[in-house]
Amino acid sequence: METNKIYHGNCVEKLKEIEANKVDLIYFDPPFTQRKHSLTNKDNSKTYEFDDKYNSIEEYLELVEDVLKQSKRVLKNTGSVFLHCDKTASHNIRVVMDKIFGRENFQSEIIWSYKRWSNAKKGLLNAHQVIFFYSKSQDFKFNTLYTDYSVTTNLDQILQDRARDENGKSVYKKDENGNVILGKEKKGVPLSDVWEIPYLNPKAKERIGYPTQKPVLLLNQILNIVTDEGDLVVDPFCGSGTTCVSAKSLNRQFIGIDISKDAVELANSRLEEMVISESNLLNKGTNEYQEKTEKELAILKNINAFPVQRNSGIDGFLKDHFEGMPVPVKIQGEYETIEDAIEKLEKASYDKDYKKKILIQTRETGISRLFGFESDVTIMKSLELQTKDLLKKNNEGITASLQKSGFNG
Repeated sequence: METNKIYHGNCVEKLKEIEANKVDLIYFDPPFTQRKHSLTNKDNSKTYEFDDKYNSIEEYLELVEDVLKQSKRVLKNTGSVFLHCDKTASHNIRVVMDKIFGRENFQSEIIWSYKRWSNAKKGLLNAHQVIFFYSKSQDFKFNTLYTDYSVTTNLDQILQDRARDENGKSVYKKDENGNVILGKEKKGVPLSDVWEIPYLNPKAKERIGYPTQKPVLLLNQILNIVTDEGDLVVDPFCGSGTTCVSAKSLNRQFIGIDISKDAVELANSRLEEMVISESNLLNKGTNEYQEKTEKELAILKNINAFPVQRNSGIDGFLKDHFEGMPVPVKIQGEYETIEDAIEKLEKASYDKDYKKKILIQTRETGISRLFGFESDVTIMKSLELQTKDLLKKNNEGITASLQKSGFNG
């Protein structure tokens, strides 16, 4: 079957056309509670009709089982399946997945958590969905993703190694002299099974009105975990085409399948436009303790560093160690001199034996007192300051050239 296409037809029959052991990831979101619905495109020139209603839970689960059987056949031994479901049928689906893929190949029950605004009703507001993650074998592909440390994590928790004492209590590791041992190189916190990814709001650019449409950011995370560039991703219930849009944006091959001709047409139109909404919530973080400005976070990201909160002398650490030791980073504050910034960095680094310390200079500070000021801190100019210097030099060069030519203004 040709890749990078969306096919119309029965998903079980279409899956049979795919060669065995060919696919790296199968993701699907089989709708159960969805009623008949319609939507129009942006210029109101086209109306799409959909009907995802099943007659019974038994009919629905029979289809899911048939799809899972074909999914297992087409998956590589290193492949995985992610099945997205809501509270209506998740308990039933877990039983079916155990039956087809085996309990030993269950990897995670992922909770997609999001905020929803709804009128009050009797009962708890539904604010999450479940995604089951199974592998075909124990030899499955897995790429560890990292998130930044919580803003309430202190410096010692990040830097120092931990162990269990004789009572099983977690304590900092110490050497024979009683000195705390620094931990190994850290890239951040490994991604957990609870994902806080915003639900598509009504005004999101990528929203097209499809009732079960998922955000591309959610699919991106799934694809990044278990696939690499060039891998093949299949969605047997592709609906509005979010999985295919995600795969295309991440340079993966894809095959989409849907029983609805309108869904296929809609998904193809999305592949042409490739509209993906950014999330301010993900970009800025959700914790009220966040101290870093967007500018500071951008500077740290540009040098591959993770942020540290609640420390006036250290703003972050490089994700890579230098000579086996962490590398602290300080960003010059808006009203700080270079000397004051260095002093704060040195004070925060006291007795840590760092092999390299970095100060990011963010502004020109005029006459410096650095003459005779001993420090092993490496000073780097921010990209913004480097750009200003470059433009200044170019302007000076143009002025000098004009003066040399006799154009004095």
